Amino acid sequence: MKRALLQPLIDWKSSKHRKPLLLMGARQVGKTTLLRHFGQKMYRNVVEVNFEARPDLKLIFEKNLEPDRVLRDLALELDLDEAITPGETLLFFDEIQECPNALNSLKYFNENANQYHVCGAGSLLGVKLGHTKGFPVGNVTFKTLYPLSFMEFLDVLDQSRLKEYLLSLTLSDTITETIHQKLLQYLKYYFFVGGMPEAVSVYKDTQDFREVRQIQNNIVRAYDLDFVKHAPESIIMRITECFHSIKSQLAKENKKFIYSVVRKGGRARTYEDAIQWLLEAGLIYKVYQASTPKLPLSAYEDRHIFKAYLLDVGLLNMMADLPAKTIVQENALFQEFRGSLTENYVAQTMITQHDHLHYWTSGNVAEVDYIFRHEDKIYPLEVKSGTTGKKKSLLVYKDKYKPDLVLRASPQNLNKQDGFVNIPLYMLALLPKLLSER
Repeated sequence: MKRALLQPLIDWKSSKHRKPLLLMGARQVGKTTLLRHFGQKMYRNVVEVNFEARPDLKLIFEKNLEPDRVLRDLALELDLDEAITPGETLLFFDEIQECPNALNSLKYFNENANQYHVCGAGSLLGVKLGHTKGFPVGNVTFKTLYPLSFMEFLDVLDQSRLKEYLLSLTLSDTITETIHQKLLQYLKYYFFVGGMPEAVSVYKDTQDFREVRQIQNNIVRAYDLDFVKHAPESIIMRITECFHSIKSQLAKENKKFIYSVVRKGGRARTYEDAIQWLLEAGLIYKVYQASTPKLPLSAYEDRHIFKAYLLDVGLLNMMADLPAKTIVQENALFQEFRGSLTENYVAQTMITQHDHLHYWTSGNVAEVDYIFRHEDKIYPLEVKSGTTGKKKSLLVYKDKYKPDLVLRASPQNLNKQDGFVNIPLYMLALLPKLLSER
């Protein structure tokens, strides 16, 4: 699958300031596949060390972490036909979280042997990093891989012409109704299938939504098993409860995460560790409430008040058990259980553009779904799951803060009028580009 992150990896290879690279991301989003493809495309050979498949290789890192010795011992243990050559070999440590000393060795590769191209990946790397003694802070480059975006989804389905068309648009352009409806239809497919690579691959091969559902179900079951295998025993049940409560949290009128929805009488002190584990594992995204739209937004966020979304809209669709027939019912799929699929899709798209997500409230008067920084400005973004709806909250925000532009994402066509811009949901990934070019 063609992934957008491939180009940043290529840029990393040629960077004069290259450090060892760690690829973050939830289980089954395609990290191993991407790094293998990158290695095969850009290097003469790839040396892959999987610490889950070959736990015996951890012993190499029990001695000193001097790079030349590590490389020599790896070559002997793996019986390599070709030498590990600077600039020509990609050394890939997979499931690196299983070997903390291998993580720590990245510091020495950066400081003493930077001529070697070294990368690592792991399914629960985010969880492990905070508990790894001696982790090489400042000695690695981080990249994060998410589920396939809608733009990547179009690529996989051989709709690159539609993708290129979207890339050519500006905020002042018009989209014919025929093309608009075609893009909405593909977006409905995306809302059902989501962006997990295996689900997308099965859909491309079969167009069978039942098979897609089975894959999605298997992925969620694998996550449940991960909780048992990798989480601290004291919070396994709480992690499971929080993860499976997301669909109920999003079915509420007010999407704010409420601990008593997880379990009657539930409190923050009981579930905070579980939520943090899910966040570090890449399985949920948080959107924090920010009281004031000023820079930096993080200075005005309340970390105790947030909304939580799943990593993938297709998995949310499966967990909510929505029928496939909603795909052909006009905009029903966008509006199912209070528009939660639409909101999850927006969170899933926005997190690839921003390290932290925020929404704004003004007491009980108004709420804007997102406020975000682009260059030196803050923009409000309201999410609408239907083709109708008032702009009351946006108007309150506009009157109070006089933003440069007011944005709404909805199934409606592209439209710009009187300082308001409606962005079709299928164009949301292009928002930074559109704002830069206006």
